[in-house]
Amino acid sequence: MTAKEKTVTRLSSDYMQQYDAHKGREKRKKQRLIRRLVLFSIVALIVIGSMATYHVKQRVLQADKQEQYAQTQEKMATLQKKEANLNEEIQLLQNEEYVLDIARTNYFFSKEGELIFKIPDEEPSY
Repeated sequence: MTAKEKTVTRLSSDYMQQYDAHKGREKRKKQRLIRRLVLFSIVALIVIGSMATYHVKQRVLQADKQEQYAQTQEKMATLQKKEANLNEEIQLLQNEEYVLDIARTNYFFSKEGELIFKIPDEEPSY
């Protein structure tokens, strides 16, 4: 069959010229379609890649912010406890008996006729 196909001569007619022109247009149309699809695919990949990169960066930023928020919450809880302790101490320091008791224990103030003996807290070394 291949030998017969090679020996067939092509007719030079208007129909064949139109047919060849039609096939050429179809081929160019198909090439343009493929080029448009490839270009669209490349643009879509670039957009999807950019969005994925942006999403990953936002996730990392969110994780950092959540960690920072947790640390700030811990710090705030610590400061609130400290504030509560200081407010309690303020309330105690407004009591005159408490102030006198602190002065007696820390600064060795004594009442009239009272003797204070300092006993060491550590054990003797002998």
